[in-house]
Amino acid sequence: MKQRIVITGAAGFIGSHLSEALLDRGYQVIGVDNLLTGDVANIAHLYNRDFTFVKHDVTNYIYIDGPVDFVLHWASPASPIDYLELPIQTLKVGALGTHKALGLAKAKGARFVLASTSEVYGDPLEHPQKESYWGNVNPIGPRGVYDEAKRFAEAMTVAYRRYHGLDTKIVRIFNTYGPRMRVNDGRAVPAFISQALRSEDVTVFGDGTQTRSFTYISDLVDGIIRLMLSTMNDPINIGNPREMTIEQIARAIIQATGSTSHIVHGPLPTDDPKVRQPDITRARTLLGWEPKVSLEEGLVRTIQYFKEKVG
Repeated sequence: MKQRIVITGAAGFIGSHLSEALLDRGYQVIGVDNLLTGDVANIAHLYNRDFTFVKHDVTNYIYIDGPVDFVLHWASPASPIDYLELPIQTLKVGALGTHKALGLAKAKGARFVLASTSEVYGDPLEHPQKESYWGNVNPIGPRGVYDEAKRFAEAMTVAYRRYHGLDTKIVRIFNTYGPRMRVNDGRAVPAFISQALRSEDVTVFGDGTQTRSFTYISDLVDGIIRLMLSTMNDPINIGNPREMTIEQIARAIIQATGSTSHIVHGPLPTDDPKVRQPDITRARTLLGWEPKVSLEEGLVRTIQYFKEKVG
């Protein structure tokens, strides 16, 4: 019998790519999503495969009939626009949703994988960020609803491992981009591509010297699956260590789109991290993982997708 995987947040950007990759590897996938920020268009092409979609809010009890081998908890608003507009829902899915997903894994004797984030490091005082770093987070700032939801989710995941003996994994995801991101997502890459394709001014917040590290979606999915199948229980950074300023990524996108756009500057959002770069020593040595897709190649694929979406 095929192994069965439940993925919460399956209709989202990362969740849909993860569902597709696991189907390609011969798993049966049950995707759960309330479509708050997800989109059925992301998974419509999976319906004729060994994929089942369940529309459900995972902050409520999750019922899945039959055996389950893995539970991958990806449900959460993930862009600043989303979690600033949906602060309570973001906190609820990080707390109650994680609790319900862990409860499903415990009931089924399944392995559990939590989608955490580099945002648990906050505006870091350590650079690059190792998994041993505890972070510098403002719990009552506007970004705190997301940062603290994920930090709580990590704490609960570890509590289930220690108290119930559940086999749990935690992946700390750094900035990821690729097809199926929403045009109005609010994150840097889709915002810049959308503006450049429309020949609008490309808006860089702050002076543009803040840094990020961008991972192409296929590299991220490869790292997640390696972690899922590993014996590792400690958190692992999955991200591309190539660090760039926000202005550099904006200029790269303008060049790649052949746009006539100019860069303009807007006010820096509250608590926006000044630097972000993963230390991936743990992923390299323990999972044999490192990113393969160059930024230039990844942008070509992503821009092609956005050309079909941007009017």
